[in-house]
Amino acid sequence: MAYFGKLGALTRQIVARSMLQRTGAAVTVLPSVYLLQRGMASSKLFIGGLAWGTDEQTLKEAFSSFGEVLDAKIICDRDTGRSRGFGFVSYRNESEAEVALQEMDGRDLAGRTIRVDYATQRAPGERPGGSLPRMVPRVYGTR
Repeated sequence: MAYFGKLGALTRQIVARSMLQRTGAAVTVLPSVYLLQRGMASSKLFIGGLAWGTDEQTLKEAFSSFGEVLDAKIICDRDTGRSRGFGFVSYRNESEAEVALQEMDGRDLAGRTIRVDYATQRAPGERPGGSLPRMVPRVYGTR
């Protein structure tokens, strides 16, 4: 599955570069293969591969050059409070998100190559981290 995600990202980058060479435009918004597959766009992006030290302000600054960033959120571990290495950036509209996706996917941010994709909506009741319940050790009391 990761292979196909990487293949899609490389395809988007190659198409974007060839369109830029042909048109000479500074930024060209292209319909991505992923958008065609999903049949819809999103103004919320998933940002993966973040450095542990990246904070929400750094993330917002990095993505603000592509449009108005409404929200930048780094996801942290609930037990340790440390970054889990991914986050989300929300834009006012879908076209700004598309430009940011094409420009930032595969780029370097704070010394790490980041992965940018459209955020997917979780189904109601779906647990984070998959469908299996969190394993909690059973504690037996004394009588």
